[in-house]
Amino acid sequence: MILTPASRPTIHFIGVTTGRSSIMRVFPRWAAHLGLGDCAIAGIDLPPHAPPTAYREVVTFLKEDPLTQGALVTTHKIDLFNACRDLFDDIDPYARLMNEVSSISKQGPRLVCHAKDPISSGLALKAFLPRGHFAATRAEVLSLGAGGSTLAILSYLLKPEHGDDQPSRIVVTNRSRPRLEGVRRLADALGSEVPVTCVHAPTPADNDVEAARLPPGSLVINATGLGKDAPGSPFTDAVRLPRRAIVWDLNYRGELVFLEQARARQAASELQIEDGWVYFIHGWTQVLGEVFHRAIPTEGPGFEALSRIAADCR
Repeated sequence: MILTPASRPTIHFIGVTTGRSSIMRVFPRWAAHLGLGDCAIAGIDLPPHAPPTAYREVVTFLKEDPLTQGALVTTHKIDLFNACRDLFDDIDPYARLMNEVSSISKQGPRLVCHAKDPISSGLALKAFLPRGHFAATRAEVLSLGAGGSTLAILSYLLKPEHGDDQPSRIVVTNRSRPRLEGVRRLADALGSEVPVTCVHAPTPADNDVEAARLPPGSLVINATGLGKDAPGSPFTDAVRLPRRAIVWDLNYRGELVFLEQARARQAASELQIEDGWVYFIHGWTQVLGEVFHRAIPTEGPGFEALSRIAADCR
C-alpha cells in the first residue's frame, strides 16, 4: 500500500479493486459538470478484512494530508470504523447506529465520519421498488451477506414511516457468525415489529435453502461482494427463486454470476432484475456532497444529468 500525498484537492476511494470502477472515468466529468475545479480521485486498495493497523494508517494519512478532501469507503465500512473510531472528531448518528463508515470528510481541522448508505440505498430502492409493494404482496426480504450494505438497507426498510409497506419478514445470511451478531444488535436497536431472522450460511447451498422458502414477490439481494471483489455467487446454479421476485445485485461490474443465475430464470419465474448501477450513482453523489460541501440533487433534471454523464462512461 502506497499512500502518496495529494498534489491538488483529492477524494480517495478506499476499496478492493478501485482501478476497475467506473468512478475513475465518471469523476472527472462529474467534477467538471459540478464546477468542483482542479481536483482528482485516487484509489486505495486493501484486501477484505485487512489488519486494523492498515486501516489506521490510511485514516491517519487522510487526516494529515493537506490536500486530501476526504474519501468514499466500500467493502471495508465496518472494519475501518471499528479500527479507527477514535481517529474521527465527529461521527454522524447513522455511523454510530450501524458501526460503519462510508464517507470521510473534513470540516476545517475536524475529520468527519458519515454512514451515507441508509440514504443511498433508500434512494436506489425507491427508484425500482414498486410503490406499496410490500403492503400489497406481504413479501419478504432475503439479504445475502451481513456487511455494511445490508445494515444500511435494513435501517431503511424498517423505518416506521413506511407504515404497513414493510416486508413481512427479513432474513439475513452470512458465511461467518460475528457479522450476524451486528445485524441482530441493529434490529433490536431499531425496535421494529418486522421479524428479522439471522441465518449462518457457510455455503451457497445454505443460501439456496433460504431462497426456496421465500413467498412470491420477495426481494432477494446479493450484498456479499461475490461477483466483484471475489469470484462466484452466494447461490449455486440449482437455486430456486420465488415467482415475481425482485432480484437485486449490489454489484454492477465484475463476473456478476449472481445476475446471470437470475437472468437464466427471469422469463420462467417472471423476475424483476436490478444491478447496482443506480445504487452506485446515489452512493457516490451522496459522498461527493459531503466531501466537497455541495448540495447535489437526488432527483429531477439535475440528478438525471449526472446519471447521463455516468451512463456515457459505463
